[in-house]
Amino acid sequence: MIHLKQPLVLSAQSGNVASPLFATAAAASSQQRRAPRAGGPVRTRRISCVSTEEATGVSTTSVTTKGRNLTVTATVTAQAARTSMYISRGLDDLGDLFGKTLLLELVSSELDPSTGRERERVKGFAHMTLKEGTYEAKMSVPASFGPVGAVLLENEHHREMFIKDIQLVTGGDESTAVTFDVASWVHSKFDNPEPRVFFAVRSYLPSQTPPGIEALRKKELETLRGDGQGERKVHERVYDYDTYNDLGDPDKNVQHRRPVLGGKERPYPRRCRTGRPRTTFDPETEKRSSSVYVPRDEQFSGIKGLTFSATTLRSGLHAVLPALAPLLNNSEHFPHFPSIDALYDDGIPLPVDGGASLNIIRDVIPRVVKMVENTTEHVLRFEVPHMVQRDRFSWFRDEEFARQTLAGCNPLSIRLLTEFPIVSKLDPAVYGPPESALTREVLEKMMNGVMTVDEALESKRLFMLDYHDVFLPYVHKVRELPERTLYGSRTVFFLSDEGTLMPLAIELTRPQSPTKPQWKRAFTSGNDATESWLWKLAKAHVLSHDTGYHQLISHWLRTHACVEPYIIATNRQLSRMHPVYRLLHPHFRYTMEINALAREALVNADGIIEDAFWPGKYSIELSSVVYGATWRFNTEALPEDLVSRGLAMRKEDGELELTIKDYPYGNDGLQIWNCIEQWATDYVNFYYKSDEDVRGDEELQAWWEEVRTKGHADKKDEPWWPVCDSRDSLVQILNTIMWVTSGHHAAVNFGQYHYAGYFPNRPTVVRMNIPVEENREDEMKKFMARPEEVLLQSLPSQMQAIKVMATLDILSAHSPDEEYMGEYGEPAWLDEPMVKAAFEKFSGRLKEVEGSMDEQNNNPENKNRCGAGIVPYELLKPFSKPGVTGRGIPYSISI
Repeated sequence: MIHLKQPLVLSAQSGNVASPLFATAAAASSQQRRAPRAGGPVRTRRISCVSTEEATGVSTTSVTTKGRNLTVTATVTAQAARTSMYISRGLDDLGDLFGKTLLLELVSSELDPSTGRERERVKGFAHMTLKEGTYEAKMSVPASFGPVGAVLLENEHHREMFIKDIQLVTGGDESTAVTFDVASWVHSKFDNPEPRVFFAVRSYLPSQTPPGIEALRKKELETLRGDGQGERKVHERVYDYDTYNDLGDPDKNVQHRRPVLGGKERPYPRRCRTGRPRTTFDPETEKRSSSVYVPRDEQFSGIKGLTFSATTLRSGLHAVLPALAPLLNNSEHFPHFPSIDALYDDGIPLPVDGGASLNIIRDVIPRVVKMVENTTEHVLRFEVPHMVQRDRFSWFRDEEFARQTLAGCNPLSIRLLTEFPIVSKLDPAVYGPPESALTREVLEKMMNGVMTVDEALESKRLFMLDYHDVFLPYVHKVRELPERTLYGSRTVFFLSDEGTLMPLAIELTRPQSPTKPQWKRAFTSGNDATESWLWKLAKAHVLSHDTGYHQLISHWLRTHACVEPYIIATNRQLSRMHPVYRLLHPHFRYTMEINALAREALVNADGIIEDAFWPGKYSIELSSVVYGATWRFNTEALPEDLVSRGLAMRKEDGELELTIKDYPYGNDGLQIWNCIEQWATDYVNFYYKSDEDVRGDEELQAWWEEVRTKGHADKKDEPWWPVCDSRDSLVQILNTIMWVTSGHHAAVNFGQYHYAGYFPNRPTVVRMNIPVEENREDEMKKFMARPEEVLLQSLPSQMQAIKVMATLDILSAHSPDEEYMGEYGEPAWLDEPMVKAAFEKFSGRLKEVEGSMDEQNNNPENKNRCGAGIVPYELLKPFSKPGVTGRGIPYSISI
């Protein structure tokens, strides 16, 4: 079933559906409308404020009816903001009592034919009714007023209000009910005297805008752009750009100074400007405050706020650690693997007397606080991750290590090896000899004579995880941080006849320094105990590299950070009534707020990423290096990404053929991509009848220009940006943005707890060098005597592990108000019959794709997604229930 997008509430009494008051008599015929959450379709008529005869299509306006007035009842459904300020609430209650609460103005779509100017607006105060949250106004509207194209709303309260919808009924005839879908916060006039404007549900290209509301369309965009001055206030809706200059707080701690990201030296996408003053210590750094401005309508809903409160990320996890510290016996590392298993089996006993510590932990990570059966005692016990449920030892095996490069939570880094020998592109004078330690002899020995390296290259059988050149410049920097180490790494895999990958060898490299030469070595699984354990340690290093790259690049940079400029540009350049705005709007829900919270507690100085992941204070800086070196808008499109990595090739007919047939992310992703592409094509072709319409849309062209030149300003001169000059090019641009916010983000986010909740499978840090690097006698003696202990000491500390596990539990969860792609329809989509039909086809195709994924997961020939103890690949299954499910594609990056 297709659901109406929340939080709009349907009224069974009045047939409360979104419809503009713009229609002529011919358009007033009954039309099938959107399907509500339950029951059948709702029907209504499109009407305008003309005579009753006109509204029913009986006759046109006559001379005698032009002087008549019609009574229009406006019903506003609202919800006041919660506040602790007793005085303002008391004043608002008095205002409600005396009726001075919400001032409405109806704006005609037509100009006055006698003056050529906007018709005089019809005003009226909405009074509070006996029904909570409902306000009603009776308005006398001239029969010649014409279609209502917009409603202006002034909030007379001292507090902001959340307006769900505004319903207009003409002459008490409920069949004429028309709803303006608002779903927005309206500021108090005491904060800003300018009223809010809400347009009818019908979408218009700029050239098609009804003349009566054309000026309002332009004025609202000017308001949303602001003037780029001053500090933004919480009630405002101003969208502007700024650099990432708020990641540290040097006034509080000089060690928390971080470089500004965005500019020639450190290119980066732009974020939303807050206008906060600069710090005293560093005039380039913006002061941090307890609340970060994001435009009001971008903030979390009530349900989302309760399940993912600002407290959780901003300060909650920091409060959890001091509360847990006394319970961990001050042990730095886990003494043995059973002690790790105990986090899921027995848990950590919490203080018997409860108190503040228990409350902090229970409030921040409620899913993992359990009550011991038949007692009043509580324990901190984590849910067993899905992969451990199925196979407790799968993380230890090479085949699972390889499988997760195709079907884990970072399937975006594996690429085809196309050149041999492997040579670094870094300056050998700085980093040492460029030749790789992964020689022909090493690889061919591990291929057991099946074929030569040249034959494997020719038949596309060699693949690589390459974290060598990107990490090598940071090796010495990271090693200066306490309890951290780093190498440049390469891992080569061989594609078997069964379609699975087998790791052949790992290379770890330390660059030269003023005091030491370059060190590098190739590791293989080996045939003896020593080589086998060195191989396990080398895998741990590679897994930590992949985990850091996943979190900082595949996840944070390529989805969260790179999407924010699209959101800002969309709100600044596309009117709320623009069809492209309405197509993209659900794909941007909550992203700006989650990004602001991330800058407060995840990617900030001394935040969770810096504390628990190997790059430490260089984390976000590293993502800037990768953005500058590798990010391209065109390869954010899934097909181009696969082709660029050698994981797919285009055939003569233009269709893609996967290099690895059983590549779960590639297979499922392309199915989702194709569904989005067809939906975007149908949508674009409905509103744009020709390529000339695309080129002539000034709002659209300004939007795309601003995405490139302001949102991604450091990449503005790159030749790979697509030109938005045709319907096909527009579809590809929209398809890419919609894919990144939905499928791409779902694939790298919602499997995090399933795969990394058991941290040895994906360690966020390795704290010790591999023993053979220096070959120190004491280290080698310890390694030879107790290799398992060396591995445990290398893995994250107890505090780091628990912090990451708790964070991933939060980030992997779906909110109860999640909007899954294809399940919830925007009112504007469902208002147009052709667009509604296209959306229903889109929803139906996604359901078919879900069934196809189930079939593939149950096919024993697909060994990368079906087999003993293997977690089926469900990260791109479209729909889900709330919680940590490892499936479900929301429209937006909402967590």
